[in-house]
Amino acid sequence: MRTLIHTLTALSMLAIASPALAQDEIRTETVRFAAGASGTSIKDRITGYESVSYKLGAEAGQTLSVSLAPSNLATYFNVYAPGSGPGDQALANGSMTPVLNRYEGTLPTSGEYTISVYMMRSAARRNEVSDYTLDVSITGATGATVQSDYADGLQGGPDYWRVNTSGGGLNMRAAPSSGSGVVTQVANGTNLRNLGCRMAEGRRWCRVATLADPGSEGWVAGDFLVEGSAQASAPAQTQHHTAGQAGGSSDVRVRFAAGTTGTELTGALAPGESRRYLIGAGKNQFLYVRVAARGPGLSYQIFNPDRSFLLEAMDPAQEYRGQLWQSGDHAIEVINRGNAPAEYNIIIGIE
Repeated sequence: MRTLIHTLTALSMLAIASPALAQDEIRTETVRFAAGASGTSIKDRITGYESVSYKLGAEAGQTLSVSLAPSNLATYFNVYAPGSGPGDQALANGSMTPVLNRYEGTLPTSGEYTISVYMMRSAARRNEVSDYTLDVSITGATGATVQSDYADGLQGGPDYWRVNTSGGGLNMRAAPSSGSGVVTQVANGTNLRNLGCRMAEGRRWCRVATLADPGSEGWVAGDFLVEGSAQASAPAQTQHHTAGQAGGSSDVRVRFAAGTTGTELTGALAPGESRRYLIGAGKNQFLYVRVAARGPGLSYQIFNPDRSFLLEAMDPAQEYRGQLWQSGDHAIEVINRGNAPAEYNIIIGIE
């Protein structure tokens, strides 16, 4: 995904009242940028009273740019500060910006921001449909990485983290980016020393050190960390992780039926087994992946045609939507890192 930066009229971060939304109509999506990118483009649809809350991490002083292009002109967005969301006071409202549905502003605090896309009640009550493209970017330098910069709002924090990946290992990288080289893989349950966190590529990355001697130091995705302790735990695995490395692996070539843009497949994996779904796609197309796991221990990751990570260590509960920046065979790898067989369904779409 290429950086998507828009030259927009700056808007001061004023509190703006949010329209009331039915909580049971809110869908939540996690936004992740491609390795090295500062933005992404999202294509989606809402119907009636449905709204979508897009969540992404950023730091105080960085610039958030949002651009919404809907098919239904009654569609707008709100921007919410960390700790708030639909029903709370908004930092910005796309229906009130100097340029309609265009926003650019300096962020006042560090943490996870929410961009909510919704339709006005006049259109929602008629159950109208809106297809839209949402362009989001975060630019500007991040702050210094110190031990007190972490987690919720990047303020305070524990001295130690514990890896929490539902059974799988966690890649430790040389820099806070999913495209950076792997230093080692850290086993689930391992306690790590907290050396400070920062936001990059729309998510929280934490600099950590293992407690073993000799140890390793590097960056891990903060999504898979919980508060830990100084107690020595499972040692870091010293091998690099590549597709199909853990246990047996198999490849499946994905093909769509004539006239369709997606498919749903079923599968089952033994402990330690993985399966890669290979699908040809072009640069700038959009990929959608959803894994419905029936059992613990499953995760999935996505590789670009050049074998670099497009997405790593994703929990099945989180679906992926994103634009591709390479042409060729992409690999979606489903991995069973649990201790028992697991079944699943996987939905794959290309637009």
